[in-house]
Amino acid sequence: MKIKVLQRDQADYVPTDGGVARYNRNPDPILHPLERSREYQRALTAVKLEKIFAKPLVKALDGHNDSVKCLAIARRQGAPLISGSCDGELRSWSMQHLECQTVVPRAHTGFVRDVAISNRGTRVISCGDDKTVKTWDLVEQTCALSTEPIATYHCTSISNSVDHHWNKPLFVTTGDTVDVWDYQRSAPLSSFEWGCERVITARFNPAESALVGATAADRSVSLYDLRGNSAIRKVIMSMRSNALQWNPMKPTQFVVANEDCHLYTFDMRKLNKAVQRHWDHVMAVVDVSFSPTGQEFVSASYDQTIRIWSATGQRSTNVYHTKRMARLLSCHFTPDSRFVLSGSEDANIRVWKAKADQKLGMLSQREKRAVQYREALKDKFKSLPEIRSIKRHKHVPKMIKSLQKTRQVMREARQRKEDRVRKHSKAGSKPHVSYKKRPILKEVE
Repeated sequence: MKIKVLQRDQADYVPTDGGVARYNRNPDPILHPLERSREYQRALTAVKLEKIFAKPLVKALDGHNDSVKCLAIARRQGAPLISGSCDGELRSWSMQHLECQTVVPRAHTGFVRDVAISNRGTRVISCGDDKTVKTWDLVEQTCALSTEPIATYHCTSISNSVDHHWNKPLFVTTGDTVDVWDYQRSAPLSSFEWGCERVITARFNPAESALVGATAADRSVSLYDLRGNSAIRKVIMSMRSNALQWNPMKPTQFVVANEDCHLYTFDMRKLNKAVQRHWDHVMAVVDVSFSPTGQEFVSASYDQTIRIWSATGQRSTNVYHTKRMARLLSCHFTPDSRFVLSGSEDANIRVWKAKADQKLGMLSQREKRAVQYREALKDKFKSLPEIRSIKRHKHVPKMIKSLQKTRQVMREARQRKEDRVRKHSKAGSKPHVSYKKRPILKEVE
């Protein structure tokens, strides 16, 4: 008589160095009839734990005596942070130790309007109300900033913003005109002017090195070409745009922060319509910054909150606020895309997690696999009502909640009026205009 038995090597079931024993499982769905219900319960637990363990604030960096007007950080991991305040002070911060390393008390007379760091991270450029642009030496290893400027460039008007080229020793400033400067020259290489009295901000394109995007006080968003030394395209919006930022992974797209409480994503090849409208803020949006991955961006608003957005989503994925935080003036993503920085009128720089429930510190392989499994489950069941409701819920201050309800009533009233006018008008005389086209008044080429 022959008897067949299962024989397995005992060494295959000895726990590994991490303490995890090998587990064999038959993936046949017939043998697991309740697998989907179990996964749904795990996804529900995961999305609840995400809200329970959401503690986004890492640290508040004290030191400034006035509102933090601008922030800049080099485009590499572990680089120092440079901040400028409304009393003309510049500070350099070590992002490794979250400590101030250098203080330059009288860098500018009046506000420090903007700061930028060179592509190699060795030079800082600042502009202020004293109609000067100054360059400072930056030691990356010690995060130390020179107390005396290397060079000073004199402008004809107050510079509102400054940005450094992605791979050349050039920088752009904005005032009455858009000026492009070289390190070795005391006068600008090129100056652009297109029928506006004041240009608010300008940013170099990360891929096309000769392209500059700018926003102006006449509610325009313009594109300039350095090769032809001319302006290319211009679009007039219904309200002014305070900031512009290019997507580092999709260089044809950029986001503008508008006074109408919304952000708009544009494709530079077709400016007569926004690619996406991002709405959740209830007051003017003053700054925007993209993550190095190009999948997220952060915005700062006068409603005393910062919001994190998906590059393709209409609604924000996260909102951060504290009771003591005043109106926001600046925001920035760190080069590793794990943290968000914000500067506000209460003279504080705050460091936030980009993912609110993320655990800081080293993770074991088992913890990493568990995190990946929970994220996969949340993505799999994200469209189910209960999970979608929990994930969408965000705690906001009472003032913002009240303004959100008021704005919703106003939107519904406008929509009802438009529907009634269209209903009682001649067919085709009142066409429907999408929300992506409404803020755009005209396009100029």
